[in-house]
Amino acid sequence: MKETVVEMQNGRLDKACSEIFSDYSRSQIKQLIDGGNITVNGKTEKAKYKVKSGDVIRLEEPETKTLELRPENIPLDIVYEDDDVIVINKPQGMVVHPAPGHDEHTLVNALLYHCPLSTINGTFRPGIVHRIDKDTSGLLMVAKNDKAHRSLAKQLKDKTNIREYVALVHGRIAEDEGTINAPIGRSLKDRKKQAVVKDGRNAVTHFEVLKRYRDYTFVKCILETGRTHQIRVHMKYIGHPLVGDPLYGPKKTIKGNGQFLHAGKLGFVHPTTGKLLVFEAPLPKIFQECLEKLDKNNRLV
Repeated sequence: MKETVVEMQNGRLDKACSEIFSDYSRSQIKQLIDGGNITVNGKTEKAKYKVKSGDVIRLEEPETKTLELRPENIPLDIVYEDDDVIVINKPQGMVVHPAPGHDEHTLVNALLYHCPLSTINGTFRPGIVHRIDKDTSGLLMVAKNDKAHRSLAKQLKDKTNIREYVALVHGRIAEDEGTINAPIGRSLKDRKKQAVVKDGRNAVTHFEVLKRYRDYTFVKCILETGRTHQIRVHMKYIGHPLVGDPLYGPKKTIKGNGQFLHAGKLGFVHPTTGKLLVFEAPLPKIFQECLEKLDKNNRLV
């Protein structure tokens, strides 16, 4: 239970609560208000209630649902596998590991059914060395034992592995290539989002134009760091948000299954053999078809 007396806040209850209880997003605050978990002076109020000085706001935290990790027989697109590592081509729409709201049908559920995984990352992220967003497709390396996990994690930290993405963005990028060096952290305006912020974590993305259309640009992005939503945030920051991105893109965009972003190339040194392994995954059908339509209808004259 959390309780506070209003002093400086004013305006709507939901806005005030998002400032007071900053661990929660605006949508979570609304759910708590609608569910009766937030009261004002001992009474439930609507989100539009105008708070005033002296109001006592109490938040009763709802019971946390216990996550149970279950192996599930879900087909996997396996690009490579041996005793140490497994490389997966993840489809759009699949969450990488369980979290509140996504406690089943994740990549980890599928992997646990298929093979043993490392234990370094704890109960709900076994084997997961790095992640890609739910609606981003492409290549992921997964550790099958702790020795492999330590090796792959060190390569990520030392920035010695290969991670290349392709993306379709709004607008025509004038430069043929460039580097975006801008720190990323949680957005001050919307806690569900990441943003370029002054005290954020170091984030570097290199990009190269592959093809220009009349209204869009097809780019390759190479990650030097791996921050949450890094490519999506950085491309928006330079004025070229990803096509189809429901979080960072414009409302008027090409409809798909989320952002047109694909982890197409992945390389790492094998934890046991020391050999450099490099893998590539073709564009998903919906991405390929989108580019073909642009070739016909949005070509540069």
